[in-house]
Amino acid sequence: MKKLILAIAFIGMGSFAMAQQTTPQDKQARKAEMQQKMQQKAQDRLAEMQKDLNLNQSQVAQIKDLQAKRKAEMMAEFEKNKGDRQAKMEQMKAKRAQMDADMKKILTPEQYDKWQADRKAKMEKRKAEMTDKKMMTKPMPAAEANTN
Repeated sequence: MKKLILAIAFIGMGSFAMAQQTTPQDKQARKAEMQQKMQQKAQDRLAEMQKDLNLNQSQVAQIKDLQAKRKAEMMAEFEKNKGDRQAKMEQMKAKRAQMDADMKKILTPEQYDKWQADRKAKMEKRKAEMTDKKMMTKPMPAAEANTN
């Protein structure tokens, strides 16, 4: 009976692990979908601005050009700083590893294990809070909004 339960548990965990994997096609599709949503939001904001401010077609065209220019500048800035971000992440990893080594020297093995577990729990809690925050900021689909 125990073997059966363990086998079912391992199969269940394996299927969850398989479900978590994403393929490059999934990532590309998600990226394309995200870009499409962003473009739609930009168009919606521009239409709202046109309505609220009573803009004429010339002004709308100028604003579109301005937004496109700003987006291009932001993308260029993003690409320029990409290497810096990666370098900073590597520095942070090195500092974290150094701190771990120093803490291991200071603490007893039991204390170190407890410290690691506490740190991991805090990290998971922060991740969950960030996920909750993201979920709260996402607008509800129309179908869900009507049911509430």
